Amino acid sequence: MTQNSARLVLRWCFTLLLAMNFCVPPANAKPKFKVLHTFHGKDGVNPIGQLIGDAAGNFYGTTGEGGSGRCQNFGCGTAFKMNAAGKILWQYSFQGPNGEGPSAGLLRDSTGNFFGTTEYGGKISNHLCLDIGGCGVVFELDKDGRKETARHKFTGPPDGYVPESLLVGDAAGNLYGTTYIGGNGYGTVFKVDNAGKETILYNFTGGSDGCAPYPGVVRDGAGNLYGVTLIGGAGFCNSGYGVVFMVDPSGNETVLHTFSGSDGANPISVLLFDKRGNLYGTTENGGVSTVCGGGCGTVFELSPSGGGWSETVLYSFCPQSGCTDGETPFRGPLVRDARGNIYGTTEMGGASSHCNGAGCGVVFKLDAGGKEMVLHSFTGGADGAYPYGGLVIDSAGNLYGAVLEGGDLKCSIGNGRGCGTVFKISF
Repeated sequence: MTQNSARLVLRWCFTLLLAMNFCVPPANAKPKFKVLHTFHGKDGVNPIGQLIGDAAGNFYGTTGEGGSGRCQNFGCGTAFKMNAAGKILWQYSFQGPNGEGPSAGLLRDSTGNFFGTTEYGGKISNHLCLDIGGCGVVFELDKDGRKETARHKFTGPPDGYVPESLLVGDAAGNLYGTTYIGGNGYGTVFKVDNAGKETILYNFTGGSDGCAPYPGVVRDGAGNLYGVTLIGGAGFCNSGYGVVFMVDPSGNETVLHTFSGSDGANPISVLLFDKRGNLYGTTENGGVSTVCGGGCGTVFELSPSGGGWSETVLYSFCPQSGCTDGETPFRGPLVRDARGNIYGTTEMGGASSHCNGAGCGVVFKLDAGGKEMVLHSFTGGADGAYPYGGLVIDSAGNLYGAVLEGGDLKCSIGNGRGCGTVFKISF
Protein backbone atom coordinates (compact mmCIF):
# COMPACT_ATOMS: atom_id res chain seq x y z
CA MET A 1 0.00 0.00 0.00
CA THR A 2 1.56 3.33 -0.99
CA GLN A 3 1.02 6.53 0.98
CA ASN A 4 -0.87 8.03 -1.94
CA SER A 5 -3.22 5.09 -2.39
CA ALA A 6 -5.63 6.81 -0.03
CA ARG A 7 -6.38 9.27 -2.80
CA LEU A 8 -8.64 6.92 -4.69
CA VAL A 9 -10.30 8.29 -7.78
CA LEU A 10 -13.00 6.73 -9.90
CA ARG A 11 -11.34 5.83 -13.17
CA TRP A 12 -13.95 3.57 -14.63
CA CYS A 13 -12.83 3.23 -18.23
CA PHE A 14 -12.94 6.90 -19.06
CA THR A 15 -16.37 7.22 -17.41
CA LEU A 16 -15.16 10.43 -15.79
CA LEU A 17 -14.37 11.88 -19.20
CA LEU A 18 -17.81 10.88 -20.34
CA ALA A 19 -19.50 12.51 -17.39
CA MET A 20 -17.71 15.76 -18.30
CA ASN A 21 -19.00 15.40 -21.87
CA PHE A 22 -15.60 15.10 -23.55
CA CYS A 23 -16.38 11.91 -25.47
CA VAL A 24 -18.65 12.37 -28.48
CA PRO A 25 -18.57 9.98 -31.46
CA PRO A 26 -19.15 11.76 -34.77
CA ALA A 27 -22.82 12.07 -35.68
CA ASN A 28 -24.10 9.60 -38.32
CA ALA A 29 -20.68 7.95 -38.68
CA LYS A 30 -20.69 4.30 -39.76
CA PRO A 31 -19.29 2.05 -37.03
CA LYS A 32 -16.26 -0.15 -37.70
CA PHE A 33 -15.78 -3.27 -35.59
CA LYS A 34 -12.36 -4.78 -34.81
CA VAL A 35 -11.22 -7.63 -32.55
CA LEU A 36 -8.25 -6.37 -30.53
CA HIS A 37 -7.48 -9.55 -28.60
CA THR A 38 -8.60 -13.17 -28.64
CA PHE A 39 -8.16 -15.15 -25.42
CA HIS A 40 -6.73 -18.68 -25.63
CA GLY A 41 -6.86 -19.97 -22.06
CA LYS A 42 -3.47 -19.36 -20.48
CA ASP A 43 -3.95 -15.63 -21.02
CA GLY A 44 -7.48 -15.79 -19.60
CA VAL A 45 -10.95 -17.20 -20.18
CA ASN A 46 -14.33 -15.45 -20.11
CA PRO A 47 -13.80 -11.71 -19.63
CA ILE A 48 -16.99 -10.58 -17.89
CA GLY A 49 -16.41 -7.14 -16.38
CA GLN A 50 -15.99 -3.70 -17.88
CA LEU A 51 -12.57 -2.51 -19.04
CA ILE A 52 -10.88 0.65 -17.78
CA GLY A 53 -8.39 2.78 -19.70
CA ASP A 54 -5.53 5.18 -19.05
CA ALA A 55 -4.28 8.32 -20.77
CA ALA A 56 -1.71 6.32 -22.77
CA GLY A 57 -4.41 4.21 -24.44
CA ASN A 58 -3.82 1.04 -22.40
CA PHE A 59 -6.67 -1.06 -21.03
CA TYR A 60 -7.06 -3.07 -17.84
CA GLY A 61 -9.54 -5.80 -17.06
CA THR A 62 -10.20 -9.26 -15.64
CA THR A 63 -11.16 -12.72 -16.82
CA GLY A 64 -13.31 -14.99 -14.70
CA GLU A 65 -11.28 -18.11 -15.44
CA GLY A 66 -8.02 -19.10 -17.10
CA GLY A 67 -4.47 -18.17 -16.22
CA SER A 68 -1.90 -20.30 -14.42
CA GLY A 69 -3.86 -20.93 -11.22
CA ARG A 70 -5.54 -24.26 -10.54
CA CYS A 71 -9.17 -23.96 -9.53
CA GLN A 72 -11.41 -26.79 -10.76
CA ASN A 73 -9.05 -27.26 -13.73
CA PHE A 74 -10.17 -24.04 -15.40
CA GLY A 75 -7.74 -21.56 -13.90
CA CYS A 76 -8.67 -19.13 -11.14
CA GLY A 77 -8.98 -16.06 -13.36
CA THR A 78 -6.70 -13.18 -14.25
CA ALA A 79 -6.19 -9.42 -14.20
CA PHE A 80 -4.40 -7.91 -17.19
CA LYS A 81 -2.97 -4.83 -18.86
CA MET A 82 -3.41 -4.55 -22.63
CA ASN A 83 -2.10 -1.91 -25.03
CA ALA A 84 -4.17 -0.16 -27.69
CA ALA A 85 -3.21 -2.80 -30.26
CA GLY A 86 -4.53 -5.62 -28.06
CA LYS A 87 -1.19 -6.99 -26.84
CA ILE A 88 -1.20 -8.14 -23.21
CA LEU A 89 1.62 -6.28 -21.43
CA TRP A 90 1.23 -8.02 -18.08
CA GLN A 91 -1.03 -10.62 -16.56
CA TYR A 92 -1.69 -11.61 -12.97
CA SER A 93 -3.13 -15.08 -12.30
CA PHE A 94 -5.21 -15.66 -9.17
CA GLN A 95 -4.39 -18.81 -7.22
CA GLY A 96 -7.43 -19.47 -4.99
CA PRO A 97 -6.40 -18.52 -1.44
CA ASN A 98 -5.92 -14.93 -2.64
CA GLY A 99 -9.08 -14.94 -4.72
CA GLU A 100 -10.84 -16.86 -7.46
CA GLY A 101 -13.18 -15.85 -10.25
CA PRO A 102 -13.16 -12.05 -10.68
CA SER A 103 -16.40 -11.21 -12.47
CA ALA A 104 -16.25 -7.41 -12.27
CA GLY A 105 -13.79 -4.87 -13.62
CA LEU A 106 -11.08 -2.99 -11.75
CA LEU A 107 -10.85 0.31 -9.89
CA ARG A 108 -7.58 2.22 -10.42
CA ASP A 109 -6.27 4.79 -7.93
CA SER A 110 -4.22 7.93 -8.52
CA THR A 111 -0.91 6.05 -8.13
CA GLY A 112 -1.86 3.31 -10.58
CA ASN A 113 -2.73 0.53 -8.12
CA PHE A 114 -5.81 -1.61 -8.76
CA PHE A 115 -8.66 -2.84 -6.59
CA GLY A 116 -11.35 -5.41 -7.27
CA THR A 117 -13.38 -8.36 -6.04
CA THR A 118 -13.41 -12.08 -6.71
CA GLU A 119 -16.60 -14.10 -6.37
CA TYR A 120 -14.88 -17.00 -4.67
CA GLY A 121 -11.59 -17.89 -3.03
CA GLY A 122 -10.04 -16.80 0.21
CA LYS A 123 -10.03 -20.25 1.82
CA ILE A 124 -12.22 -19.20 4.73
CA SER A 125 -13.50 -22.25 6.60
CA ASN A 126 -17.21 -21.58 6.40
CA HIS A 127 -19.38 -24.55 5.49
CA LEU A 128 -21.32 -22.39 3.02
CA CYS A 129 -18.16 -21.63 1.07
CA LEU A 130 -16.17 -24.87 1.25
CA ASP A 131 -17.23 -26.08 -2.18
CA ILE A 132 -16.22 -22.80 -3.83
CA GLY A 133 -12.85 -22.37 -2.15
CA GLY A 134 -13.90 -19.44 0.02
CA CYS A 135 -16.52 -16.71 0.28
CA GLY A 136 -14.79 -14.14 -1.94
CA VAL A 137 -12.12 -11.47 -1.64
CA VAL A 138 -11.54 -7.72 -1.95
CA PHE A 139 -8.04 -7.46 -3.42
CA GLU A 140 -5.37 -4.88 -4.16
CA LEU A 141 -2.95 -5.33 -7.08
CA ASP A 142 0.12 -3.16 -7.61
CA LYS A 143 0.48 -1.08 -10.77
CA ASP A 144 2.83 -3.60 -12.43
CA GLY A 145 0.54 -6.57 -11.84
CA ARG A 146 3.13 -8.39 -9.74
CA LYS A 147 1.96 -8.27 -6.15
CA GLU A 148 -1.57 -8.93 -4.93
CA THR A 149 -2.88 -8.42 -1.41
CA ALA A 150 -6.20 -9.74 -0.15
CA ARG A 151 -7.49 -6.66 1.65
CA HIS A 152 -10.57 -8.49 2.97
CA LYS A 153 -11.66 -12.13 2.87
CA PHE A 154 -15.39 -12.58 3.28
CA THR A 155 -16.44 -15.09 5.90
CA GLY A 156 -20.11 -15.70 5.15
CA PRO A 157 -23.06 -14.80 7.42
CA PRO A 158 -23.22 -12.51 9.29
CA ASP A 159 -20.63 -11.15 6.85
CA GLY A 160 -21.46 -11.02 3.14
CA TYR A 161 -20.18 -13.49 0.62
CA VAL A 162 -19.81 -14.05 -3.13
CA PRO A 163 -19.14 -10.45 -4.26
CA GLU A 164 -19.56 -9.73 -7.97
CA SER A 165 -19.07 -6.04 -7.37
CA LEU A 166 -17.30 -3.27 -9.22
CA LEU A 167 -15.74 -1.17 -6.44
CA VAL A 168 -15.80 2.58 -5.89
CA GLY A 169 -13.53 4.55 -3.58
CA ASP A 170 -13.39 7.80 -1.64
CA ALA A 171 -10.63 10.32 -0.88
CA ALA A 172 -9.73 8.53 2.36
CA GLY A 173 -8.97 5.26 0.57
CA ASN A 174 -12.10 3.42 1.62
CA LEU A 175 -13.62 0.93 -0.83
CA TYR A 176 -17.35 0.35 -1.29
CA GLY A 177 -19.20 -2.51 -2.93
CA THR A 178 -21.89 -5.16 -2.61
CA THR A 179 -22.24 -8.89 -1.99
CA TYR A 180 -25.29 -10.44 -3.58
CA ILE A 181 -25.80 -12.90 -0.73
CA GLY A 182 -24.72 -13.06 2.89
CA GLY A 183 -25.49 -10.73 5.76
CA ASN A 184 -29.08 -11.53 6.64
CA GLY A 185 -29.08 -13.86 3.65
CA TYR A 186 -30.19 -11.31 1.06
CA GLY A 187 -27.02 -9.35 0.32
CA THR A 188 -25.04 -6.44 1.73
CA VAL A 189 -23.50 -3.06 1.00
CA PHE A 190 -20.02 -2.96 2.53
CA LYS A 191 -17.08 -0.65 3.21
CA VAL A 192 -13.44 -1.78 3.53
CA ASP A 193 -10.90 0.70 4.89
CA ASN A 194 -7.14 1.02 4.23
CA ALA A 195 -6.33 -1.42 7.00
CA GLY A 196 -8.68 -4.06 5.62
CA LYS A 197 -11.36 -3.56 8.26
CA GLU A 198 -14.80 -4.26 6.82
CA THR A 199 -18.03 -2.56 7.87
CA ILE A 200 -21.43 -3.77 6.70
CA LEU A 201 -23.23 -0.53 5.88
CA TYR A 202 -26.54 -2.18 5.06
CA ASN A 203 -28.05 -5.64 5.29
CA PHE A 204 -30.93 -6.28 2.91
CA THR A 205 -33.99 -7.95 4.38
CA GLY A 206 -35.47 -9.44 1.21
CA GLY A 207 -38.67 -7.43 1.47
CA SER A 208 -39.56 -3.98 0.16
CA ASP A 209 -35.90 -2.90 0.45
CA GLY A 210 -34.82 -5.42 -2.19
CA CYS A 211 -32.82 -8.61 -2.44
CA ALA A 212 -29.57 -9.65 -4.18
CA PRO A 213 -27.58 -6.47 -4.98
CA TYR A 214 -25.31 -7.86 -7.70
CA PRO A 215 -23.19 -5.32 -9.53
CA GLY A 216 -21.93 -2.72 -7.07
CA VAL A 217 -22.70 0.93 -6.29
CA VAL A 218 -21.90 4.43 -7.51
CA ARG A 219 -21.15 7.28 -5.12
CA ASP A 220 -22.15 10.95 -5.17
CA GLY A 221 -20.29 13.94 -3.73
CA ALA A 222 -22.13 13.67 -0.42
CA GLY A 223 -21.05 10.07 0.09
CA ASN A 224 -24.40 8.48 -0.74
CA LEU A 225 -24.25 5.11 -2.51
CA TYR A 226 -26.67 4.12 -5.29
CA GLY A 227 -27.32 0.65 -6.64
CA VAL A 228 -29.87 -1.95 -7.69
CA THR A 229 -31.17 -5.28 -6.43
CA LEU A 230 -32.00 -8.06 -8.85
CA ILE A 231 -35.23 -9.07 -7.08
CA GLY A 232 -37.38 -8.07 -4.13
CA GLY A 233 -39.22 -4.81 -3.68
CA ALA A 234 -42.93 -5.51 -4.17
CA GLY A 235 -43.11 -8.73 -2.24
CA PHE A 236 -40.44 -11.10 -1.00
CA CYS A 237 -37.36 -12.17 -2.96
CA ASN A 238 -39.19 -14.70 -5.08
CA SER A 239 -41.90 -12.29 -6.21
CA GLY A 240 -40.45 -8.80 -6.57
CA TYR A 241 -38.87 -7.36 -9.73
CA GLY A 242 -36.07 -5.44 -8.01
CA VAL A 243 -35.40 -1.90 -6.83
CA VAL A 244 -33.08 1.08 -7.22
CA PHE A 245 -31.77 2.08 -3.78
CA MET A 246 -29.67 4.68 -2.00
CA VAL A 247 -27.64 4.06 1.17
CA ASP A 248 -26.48 7.19 3.00
CA PRO A 249 -23.16 7.48 4.91
CA SER A 250 -24.92 6.45 8.13
CA GLY A 251 -26.18 3.21 6.58
CA ASN A 252 -29.81 4.20 6.09
CA GLU A 253 -31.41 2.79 2.94
CA THR A 254 -34.01 4.55 0.79
CA VAL A 255 -35.78 2.82 -2.08
CA LEU A 256 -35.84 5.24 -5.01
CA HIS A 257 -37.84 3.05 -7.38
CA THR A 258 -39.55 -0.34 -7.29
CA PHE A 259 -39.92 -2.09 -10.65
CA SER A 260 -43.29 -3.49 -11.64
CA GLY A 261 -42.38 -5.57 -14.69
CA SER A 262 -43.80 -3.45 -17.50
CA ASP A 263 -41.30 -0.69 -16.63
CA GLY A 264 -38.48 -3.21 -16.30
CA ALA A 265 -37.62 -6.24 -14.19
CA ASN A 266 -34.46 -7.61 -12.61
CA PRO A 267 -31.96 -4.75 -12.83
CA ILE A 268 -28.42 -6.12 -12.76
CA SER A 269 -26.32 -3.28 -14.18
CA VAL A 270 -24.09 -0.77 -12.44
CA LEU A 271 -25.75 2.66 -12.56
CA LEU A 272 -24.46 5.72 -14.42
CA PHE A 273 -24.77 9.32 -13.21
CA ASP A 274 -24.99 12.31 -15.53
CA LYS A 275 -23.96 15.84 -14.52
CA ARG A 276 -27.57 16.75 -13.65
CA GLY A 277 -27.87 13.93 -11.13
CA ASN A 278 -29.96 11.58 -13.26
CA LEU A 279 -29.29 7.85 -13.03
CA TYR A 280 -29.25 5.45 -15.99
CA GLY A 281 -29.32 1.68 -15.99
CA THR A 282 -30.74 -1.45 -17.58
CA THR A 283 -33.02 -4.28 -16.53
CA GLU A 284 -32.36 -7.82 -17.68
CA ASN A 285 -36.06 -8.54 -18.15
CA GLY A 286 -39.35 -6.67 -18.24
CA GLY A 287 -40.61 -4.01 -20.59
CA VAL A 288 -43.45 -4.08 -23.09
CA SER A 289 -42.23 -6.86 -25.40
CA THR A 290 -44.23 -10.08 -25.28
CA VAL A 291 -41.61 -12.09 -27.19
CA CYS A 292 -39.55 -13.15 -24.18
CA GLY A 293 -42.38 -14.13 -21.85
CA GLY A 294 -41.77 -11.49 -19.20
CA GLY A 295 -40.10 -8.84 -21.28
CA CYS A 296 -36.70 -8.71 -22.99
CA GLY A 297 -35.19 -5.91 -20.90
CA THR A 298 -35.13 -2.12 -20.80
CA VAL A 299 -32.96 0.98 -20.60
CA PHE A 300 -34.25 3.35 -17.93
CA GLU A 301 -33.61 6.83 -16.55
CA LEU A 302 -34.30 7.80 -12.94
CA SER A 303 -34.55 11.53 -12.22
CA PRO A 304 -34.95 13.58 -9.03
CA SER A 305 -38.49 14.96 -9.03
CA GLY A 306 -40.45 16.83 -6.36
CA GLY A 307 -38.55 15.38 -3.44
CA GLY A 308 -38.66 11.89 -4.91
CA TRP A 309 -37.54 10.13 -8.06
CA SER A 310 -39.38 9.43 -11.31
CA GLU A 311 -38.56 6.66 -13.78
CA THR A 312 -38.70 6.87 -17.58
CA VAL A 313 -38.32 3.80 -19.77
CA LEU A 314 -36.07 4.99 -22.58
CA TYR A 315 -36.23 1.75 -24.58
CA SER A 316 -37.80 -1.72 -24.37
CA PHE A 317 -35.86 -4.39 -26.22
CA CYS A 318 -37.23 -6.81 -28.78
CA PRO A 319 -40.32 -5.01 -30.10
CA GLN A 320 -40.72 -7.71 -32.73
CA SER A 321 -39.92 -11.37 -33.36
CA GLY A 322 -36.23 -12.14 -33.75
CA CYS A 323 -34.91 -9.54 -31.30
CA THR A 324 -32.44 -8.19 -33.86
CA ASP A 325 -32.21 -5.02 -31.75
CA GLY A 326 -30.86 -7.00 -28.78
CA GLU A 327 -32.21 -8.86 -25.79
CA THR A 328 -31.45 -8.98 -22.05
CA PRO A 329 -28.92 -6.23 -21.29
CA PHE A 330 -26.68 -7.40 -18.50
CA ARG A 331 -24.00 -5.94 -16.22
CA GLY A 332 -23.29 -2.55 -17.74
CA PRO A 333 -22.67 0.20 -16.92
CA LEU A 334 -23.95 2.30 -19.80
CA VAL A 335 -21.95 5.20 -21.21
CA ARG A 336 -23.46 8.50 -22.37
CA ASP A 337 -22.08 11.30 -24.58
CA ALA A 338 -22.67 15.06 -24.67
CA ARG A 339 -25.42 14.72 -27.28
CA GLY A 340 -27.38 12.51 -24.92
CA ASN A 341 -26.64 9.30 -26.83
CA ILE A 342 -26.40 6.18 -24.69
CA TYR A 343 -24.24 3.16 -25.56
CA GLY A 344 -24.46 -0.33 -24.12
CA THR A 345 -24.57 -4.06 -24.74
CA THR A 346 -27.10 -6.87 -24.58
CA GLU A 347 -26.18 -10.39 -23.61
CA MET A 348 -28.35 -11.96 -26.32
CA GLY A 349 -30.33 -10.98 -29.41
CA GLY A 350 -29.05 -9.61 -32.67
CA ALA A 351 -29.04 -10.74 -36.28
CA SER A 352 -27.18 -14.02 -35.72
CA SER A 353 -28.79 -17.26 -34.57
CA HIS A 354 -25.53 -19.13 -34.00
CA CYS A 355 -25.68 -19.14 -30.19
CA ASN A 356 -27.92 -22.08 -29.34
CA GLY A 357 -30.37 -20.92 -31.97
CA ALA A 358 -30.54 -17.39 -30.58
CA GLY A 359 -28.66 -14.16 -31.04
CA CYS A 360 -25.17 -13.75 -29.61
CA GLY A 361 -25.64 -10.19 -28.33
CA VAL A 362 -25.24 -6.66 -29.67
CA VAL A 363 -23.59 -3.31 -29.05
CA PHE A 364 -26.26 -0.62 -29.29
CA LYS A 365 -26.66 3.14 -29.45
CA LEU A 366 -29.76 4.89 -28.13
CA ASP A 367 -30.22 8.52 -29.15
CA ALA A 368 -31.83 11.25 -27.05
CA GLY A 369 -35.16 10.64 -28.79
CA GLY A 370 -35.20 6.93 -27.88
CA LYS A 371 -34.26 5.61 -31.34
CA GLU A 372 -32.03 2.55 -31.17
CA MET A 373 -29.25 1.59 -33.59
CA VAL A 374 -27.30 -1.68 -33.50
CA LEU A 375 -23.59 -0.89 -33.88
CA HIS A 376 -22.52 -4.54 -34.00
CA SER A 377 -24.33 -7.87 -33.88
CA PHE A 378 -22.08 -10.68 -32.62
CA THR A 379 -21.98 -13.94 -34.56
CA GLY A 380 -20.45 -16.33 -32.03
CA GLY A 381 -17.42 -16.82 -34.28
CA ALA A 382 -14.15 -14.92 -34.40
CA ASP A 383 -15.83 -11.71 -33.19
CA GLY A 384 -17.14 -13.34 -30.01
CA ALA A 385 -20.44 -13.89 -28.23
CA TYR A 386 -22.29 -12.63 -25.15
CA PRO A 387 -21.05 -9.14 -24.21
CA TYR A 388 -21.86 -9.29 -20.50
CA GLY A 389 -20.07 -6.14 -19.37
CA GLY A 390 -20.50 -2.52 -20.34
CA LEU A 391 -18.43 -0.32 -22.61
CA VAL A 392 -15.65 2.22 -22.21
CA ILE A 393 -15.43 5.32 -24.41
CA ASP A 394 -12.20 7.20 -25.14
CA SER A 395 -11.57 10.88 -25.87
CA ALA A 396 -12.02 10.25 -29.63
CA GLY A 397 -15.39 8.57 -29.12
CA ASN A 398 -14.20 5.02 -29.79
CA LEU A 399 -15.94 2.25 -27.85
CA TYR A 400 -14.23 -0.75 -26.24
CA GLY A 401 -15.57 -3.85 -24.55
CA ALA A 402 -15.21 -7.59 -23.99
CA VAL A 403 -17.32 -10.65 -24.71
CA LEU A 404 -17.63 -13.78 -22.60
CA GLU A 405 -17.25 -16.44 -25.29
CA GLY A 406 -16.37 -16.91 -28.97
CA GLY A 407 -13.11 -15.97 -30.60
CA ASP A 408 -10.88 -19.04 -30.52
CA LEU A 409 -13.48 -21.81 -30.81
CA LYS A 410 -10.76 -24.42 -30.18
CA CYS A 411 -9.97 -22.95 -26.79
CA SER A 412 -9.29 -26.01 -24.62
CA ILE A 413 -10.17 -24.38 -21.31
CA GLY A 414 -13.75 -23.53 -20.41
CA ASN A 415 -16.90 -24.59 -22.20
CA GLY A 416 -15.57 -25.25 -25.70
CA ARG A 417 -17.36 -22.30 -27.30
CA GLY A 418 -14.38 -20.00 -27.20
CA CYS A 419 -12.64 -18.08 -24.42
CA GLY A 420 -13.78 -14.57 -25.32
CA THR A 421 -12.42 -11.46 -27.02
CA VAL A 422 -11.74 -7.75 -26.51
CA PHE A 423 -13.13 -5.48 -29.24
CA LYS A 424 -13.11 -1.90 -30.50
CA ILE A 425 -15.81 0.04 -32.36
CA SER A 426 -14.61 3.17 -34.14
CA PHE A 427 -16.53 5.76 -36.20
